[in-house]
Amino acid sequence: MRIRARGRSFLALVLSPESPLDLWLEGLDGQIARSGILFSGKPVILDLGLLNADTPGLSSLLDDIRQRGVRIIGIEGGDRRWPTVAHWDWPDSFDGGRPSGEVELPESNASPAVTAVPVSGGNTLFIEDSIRSGQSIQHMQGDIIILGSVSSGAEIVAAGSIHVYGTLRGRAIAGVGGQSQARIFASRMQAELLALDGYYTVTEDIDPAVFGQAAQARLDEDRVRVVPLAS
Repeated sequence: MRIRARGRSFLALVLSPESPLDLWLEGLDGQIARSGILFSGKPVILDLGLLNADTPGLSSLLDDIRQRGVRIIGIEGGDRRWPTVAHWDWPDSFDGGRPSGEVELPESNASPAVTAVPVSGGNTLFIEDSIRSGQSIQHMQGDIIILGSVSSGAEIVAAGSIHVYGTLRGRAIAGVGGQSQARIFASRMQAELLALDGYYTVTEDIDPAVFGQAAQARLDEDRVRVVPLAS
């Protein structure tokens, strides 16, 4: 029996509590009330780098966060040997991972409306706005053209190609349904994940010389290649 494996990339949010923790938890409550959907079902890493073993309230911090429905999948920046956290159910650490920059936290559960206009006989979707974190745009009839940017944590899915005239920081999935000729274009390529016809690449695989530059992603022998836009 052949063992088949394939990768799948997820965006994990990183929470960095600050002292005093009671005020930080109040701030977290306010953020959840405004945009609780951001944490719903999302993997979260708890970063203790701004705290120390003697921080008041640290002993109950993990339970306090979990009781708010936040799913902690990893902890970093602290030390298991701190007496105040010795009783914690400490999740296993994940190796690797690369910071993707700050995520813009939405201010309400309802994602802002995106102005989408079909053009070219209805086969291309034209979007004048930027796509914010947590938003997902899908168009299974053709290309998507975005004049703004795509934030970290946002997702764009198209049957055809994807064109981003701003910065692409989120996930872009093109060529859905077997369109192997589809491409992904961005004026500034900083994507978390790029997928074409079922094949994908992630931030870590993009050449640093191309990252942040005008670039395109295309399929080359079942591999997603990210190259300068002029190539």
